[in-house]
Amino acid sequence: MEKKAVIEFKDVKKVYPNGTVGLKNINLSLYEGEFVVVVGLSGAGKSTLLRTVNRMHDITSGDLLIEGQSIVNLKGKALRNLRRKIGMIFQGFNLVKRASVQRNVLSGRVGYYPTWKSVLGLFSKEDKQKAVEALKRVNMASKIYTRADELSGGQQQRVAIARTFMQDPTIILADEPIASLDPKTTKSVMDDLKQLNKDFNMTVLANLHSVDLALEYADRIIGLRAGELVYDKPIAEVSRSDFDSIYDESKNKLSKEA
Repeated sequence: MEKKAVIEFKDVKKVYPNGTVGLKNINLSLYEGEFVVVVGLSGAGKSTLLRTVNRMHDITSGDLLIEGQSIVNLKGKALRNLRRKIGMIFQGFNLVKRASVQRNVLSGRVGYYPTWKSVLGLFSKEDKQKAVEALKRVNMASKIYTRADELSGGQQQRVAIARTFMQDPTIILADEPIASLDPKTTKSVMDDLKQLNKDFNMTVLANLHSVDLALEYADRIIGLRAGELVYDKPIAEVSRSDFDSIYDESKNKLSKEA
């Protein structure tokens, strides 16, 4: 049975206003249910690649398709509907610190409500129960009424994963989700992401610095260097020595547009 392409980059280029080339002619297809890890040095274009998928960054040229539909010209409601199906997990958690865990998790449903209802916190009974179930998945249900700023970093990231689950996404983007966490908490967060990937067939695209974590969790590893795709292999074909070229600092400086 042929795999379904969920994300397709077609000759994608991203040039920033100062002339720096963030992505250079990226051709890449990601498939339903894959757990794909992007590796490369800081400044290689990893975050740029992720943020083009939900249009946090617009591309300069080429085309980008989600589930077969070009997203480069989406606006208004169509763009909001796209973002509803793409969960984003940030390094800095992006929680409302003064709000409760419950309210933060329910914010994952705002795309399904009129603005006035979400502002007033008028979420349905079903969605409130869904929030409880989402928190149970990440072992955080006991903290449902706790303020986010009273949680540890690892707890906050697990709340962020529960919030993402509330969107019912088909894609999860994780931008260095464990960069500020200790090793034990890192494993818990990565296990949560892998479980969502396996249980719900969500496509996960994650940026990671750790080679060990990439080897442990990925189905496929992609390497970026200076905005270019320089590596793409299923995990069964990946060897540790492959990372030496990807992380070659002498080749990794982002270029200026000629």
